[in-house]
Amino acid sequence: MIFDQEEFDIRCEWGMHGVSELAPISDAVIIVDVISFTTSVDVAVSRGAKVYPYSWRDESAAAYAESVGALLADPRWKAGSFSLSAESLLEIPGGAKIVIPSPNGSTLSLAARPAPTLAGCLRNAGAVADAAHKIGRKIALIPAGERWNDDQSLRPSFEDLVGAGAIISHLPGSRSPEAQVAAAAFEAVRTDLEQALLHCPSGKELIERGYGNDVLLASKLNISGCAPILVDGVYYDRAVLKGKGCIRPCR
Repeated sequence: MIFDQEEFDIRCEWGMHGVSELAPISDAVIIVDVISFTTSVDVAVSRGAKVYPYSWRDESAAAYAESVGALLADPRWKAGSFSLSAESLLEIPGGAKIVIPSPNGSTLSLAARPAPTLAGCLRNAGAVADAAHKIGRKIALIPAGERWNDDQSLRPSFEDLVGAGAIISHLPGSRSPEAQVAAAAFEAVRTDLEQALLHCPSGKELIERGYGNDVLLASKLNISGCAPILVDGVYYDRAVLKGKGCIRPCR
């Protein structure tokens, strides 16, 4: 097919169309939503929490959280509670179960099934690349992007392109032109990721809303060894599941 990058080992395409084209023909899919879903997943899962992705914050989200015995992440602005804000999840207790609604990262995570699906960001770029490569050679990177306020259409975002590139930089194999561009974007800013994220539109938007620390957390490179993998609708640390002998059969 013209759009599926099938002849390459490492593929990269934006959003839901990217999932539709690449997930069915890939051994593993990596969702990249640096500000903020996949960074928040890394922070929570690395502390032993279980993250349940959910698409929208509406009445059904609360019902879903209750059905699985999990907390429902509060809106980011609600102080003193767990939310999509990565900073709010720094103290989440091990064993906690939390539903995190997100129209971007969560929605794409659920859409990628049944392909083995991981949550990648700058913090865990190397760990997620290693985990994906152990699953298989054909790997799809899906930068989530953001949404324009006026019509909710996809806004390709700087941070997700760079995040995908950071993961690609750790992966062996042939790269599609799209994957090459993502890797080049990462290399262009890798020496000063913090300033790059602070000055990109998504970073400036969070800073304006008072969440500058979330941007700083998202800009850290390879400080996490966690590789969150989606199993039966829940993100766990792949290393924990591997220790229990449960990786692919449980998805």
